Amino acid sequence: MTLTIHGIARSRAIRNLWAAEELGLAYVHDQVGFGPEGSRSPAFLAINPNGHVPALTDGDLVLWESLAINLHLAKKAGGPLAPASLAEDSLVTMWTFWAMAEIEQHATPIMYHTAFYPEAERDPAVKAKHMEAIAAPLAVLEAHLERHGHLVGGRFTIADLNLACCVFYLRFTPELLEGCPTVKAWYDAAMARPAAKRAFALRGD
Repeated sequence: MTLTIHGIARSRAIRNLWAAEELGLAYVHDQVGFGPEGSRSPAFLAINPNGHVPALTDGDLVLWESLAINLHLAKKAGGPLAPASLAEDSLVTMWTFWAMAEIEQHATPIMYHTAFYPEAERDPAVKAKHMEAIAAPLAVLEAHLERHGHLVGGRFTIADLNLACCVFYLRFTPELLEGCPTVKAWYDAAMARPAAKRAFALRGD
């Protein structure tokens, strides 16, 4: 079956491209962009009626949501990135949900109000609110990584990859990791992985 990742690398599709590279999966990269000619086109809306990238087609299976797609890819490929037991599966799922609920929801507005929005549209108060809010989950992550080195099973798994993709949004505010040296070392090691370098090179940053 053909595995197709729909979405340009400069979107959350980067998460799926990294996962596929990390897992050694053969895939087709359908570079769907944003807007009426891309994610809002009738052809793409037939795949994801939400009109967002990425999406994944795996034979007859269609999936949305980048981190859920990665959980599927890891289980499909197996190996050390995949959960090795029911307990690990539950922990990988927990940390993936945590990445969205505790990191991404704050890291995204921090990134927008630091670098992505035009200067006139950046709100320092919004940025400050989310920078304050993200301190507690970063402290939780720091303590966990100090004890365990990785999120699950003492090794790099899809949970680490998923969370690293959310921490990526803090790249414009490195001061947030100054008090979390273990998180910073863990993140730097994740981004230095050969598969990460191959995938992120597709962004053209």
